[in-house]
Amino acid sequence: MRIEDLAAVHQIDCLSFSLPWPANAFRYELLENPNSRLWVAEIERDDGTGVVVGAIVVWLVVDEAHIATLAVHPDYRRHGIATQLLRTALRECARLGMRTATLEVRASNLAAQALYHKFGFEVVGRRRGYYQDNQEDALIMTLSDLQAAACA
Repeated sequence: MRIEDLAAVHQIDCLSFSLPWPANAFRYELLENPNSRLWVAEIERDDGTGVVVGAIVVWLVVDEAHIATLAVHPDYRRHGIATQLLRTALRECARLGMRTATLEVRASNLAAQALYHKFGFEVVGRRRGYYQDNQEDALIMTLSDLQAAACA
């Protein structure tokens, strides 16, 4: 992710979540948080210019990669973009020495859960009333052996 991607990333976040991050949050993660790693997915337009269609933010906490957010523009979903973003992030985090990965996902977000299961994440807990907009529970999902998964 680059500074010039921030507007597009924030737009994708707003289109994807009922509780999007504040506009300045991605800027902070990119420029000020040394434990944050950020990637975007771009597609090439007919005129040769790139357009940002997805983003992922991962926090490195000791030996754990915490997936803070992952989103794909609604017009580009179901094309493998989230899979590519997650694969790239997990491989890089493994290369950096992270041993496990974790995240929270809405209990109703079955599509995201299916993606994470495909990578070997398992539900290990539940945060009751985690989401402030509707008090929905979050499932805590963990990938216990990131090193092995990244090599697969």
